[in-house]
Amino acid sequence: MEHRKIRIGCAAAFWGDTNAAAAQLVRRGGVDYLVFDYLAEITMSILASARARDPAAGYATDFVTEVMAPLAKEILARRIRVIANAGGVNPHACRAALERAFESVGVKLRVAVVVGDDLQPHRAAVDAVQYAIDDGSALPPQTLSLNAYLGALPISLALARGADVVVTGRVADSALVLGPLLHEFGWAPDDYDRLAQGSLAGHVIECGAQCTGGNFTDWQCVPGYADMGFPIIECAADGSFVVSKPEGTGGLVSPLTVAEQILYEIGDPRAYVLPDVVCDFTAVVVEQDGCDRVRVSGARGMPPTTTYKCSATWLDGHRITATFMMAGIDAARKGARVADAILDRVRRLLAERGMRDFCDTHVELLGMESTYGAQARIGATREVVVKIACVHDESHALRIFAREIAQASTAMAPGLTGLLGGRPKDSPRVRLYSCLVPKTLLRVAVDFDGEVSECPIPANGGFDPVMLPCAAAEEERPVDHALECCTVPLVELAVARSGDKGNHANIGVISRDRRYMPWLRAALTGAAVARFMAHVLDPATGRVIRWELPGLGAFNFLLCNALGGGGIASLRMDPQGKAFAQQLLEFPVRVPIALLETVRARDA
Repeated sequence: MEHRKIRIGCAAAFWGDTNAAAAQLVRRGGVDYLVFDYLAEITMSILASARARDPAAGYATDFVTEVMAPLAKEILARRIRVIANAGGVNPHACRAALERAFESVGVKLRVAVVVGDDLQPHRAAVDAVQYAIDDGSALPPQTLSLNAYLGALPISLALARGADVVVTGRVADSALVLGPLLHEFGWAPDDYDRLAQGSLAGHVIECGAQCTGGNFTDWQCVPGYADMGFPIIECAADGSFVVSKPEGTGGLVSPLTVAEQILYEIGDPRAYVLPDVVCDFTAVVVEQDGCDRVRVSGARGMPPTTTYKCSATWLDGHRITATFMMAGIDAARKGARVADAILDRVRRLLAERGMRDFCDTHVELLGMESTYGAQARIGATREVVVKIACVHDESHALRIFAREIAQASTAMAPGLTGLLGGRPKDSPRVRLYSCLVPKTLLRVAVDFDGEVSECPIPANGGFDPVMLPCAAAEEERPVDHALECCTVPLVELAVARSGDKGNHANIGVISRDRRYMPWLRAALTGAAVARFMAHVLDPATGRVIRWELPGLGAFNFLLCNALGGGGIASLRMDPQGKAFAQQLLEFPVRVPIALLETVRARDA
């Protein structure tokens, strides 16, 4: 078993990802396992709303109809086992739909369901013991969904019971990969270094093509967008693994594409907290291991916490967004005036009806680099897209807003056209609430072949922050200021990737050459990044924390309270901070001219 390798491919990074990835990995990937990661916090609320309307809904329907049904015969013939969190808030309904689909194509694949994550029926018990992760606030009085992030142990148990397909609700994304590795290699629940490596393998591929060239800083170097290769990890019993993709597909697997994904959507890299293990990624190393192959090693593990992270979604009023084009001389100033006038007009109409003012409004002028704040460089322009977003407690108030948009086209500034999508419609504003609940509160189990088997979860891990290695000093370390230097944008020295966690965003920055690190360290202090990104930080509570990852030659920055509420609660054009890294890549960095020329000559 020590020399055996397990190949796992990820065919979905979110609900809505291409359904073609599964066929690519089944037919060209040579995989033992196929995993699908469909769930995000907002997806859970969408699925919960669907279940409220129809008790048979609440799962990722296209997983059944567009993926598994067409591929069932090939999956069976190739003896590929499937793990998917497609169950959403109704995994039993997902299994029933799968079984009907398999029967219709004459295939027998046995489906297990992991249960225990859905805490909505046990709200009162959760309310009595939970505590908020960020601010200590109480659980909202009404929730659409309330789910704990389960770990890999029940997935491993389902595979041990003989399941061909394992359907889960909310689990940690990386658990979809760690589960089969636990099953195949028999890793003990306290073999923390291997669990950390297996979790890292899951983290690298959980976002699909993001580790095979998707969203890569050097996008111009990535071939074949039209047929992007989806990721495969080939893992050994010691936890070391290689990242690759099916031969002949588009994309790029390099140390930098993989490193960008390692830093995606993480906080403290010394303590990436998962249900089964707390991971330290600071010593992780990535090395080229052939064409489109990258070897990853160096993750270290610590005992897990005694709690599960739990995410709730709840309704907080209604929201609406109107978008139109403004053209002509001084378009931006015209667009801003029209937007303000529309809002003022609707406020007057609301007051006349005895209704409250908007809870929140937000105007952006797209084409003026309004998302860049003080870093914007656009001057006069003859074309902008005006985006107006509003929140109100009453849906009727937003319908008044939607109706009054049209009046601006004939009664306000010239050049207003192209109301995108026609008259806008309001929708519920869904917020995310995150808390911790004791693991002892949950009963995690596997439902398979008519039997429900409880899955024992160790609840005495007891991770303590004092176990963490010392954080890298925030102060600048010495650099030789006597050297002749020039100032260049960060993108010449590093690549970067940004993502979100609730109302926080992170930006991972990876040096293109280790010799740049002292100069990056001196320039990219937490305070300097906070000044550069001040336009996205909450004026009262926003701040930036920096950590260093010596193994990758990288830094991770956490931008706290930077997303205006995050998810669909935010009114911003970029509610998940996906473009934050693109902004930071223009940060000016002083670097020795000789060093810059040496590295450029090497890479030429």
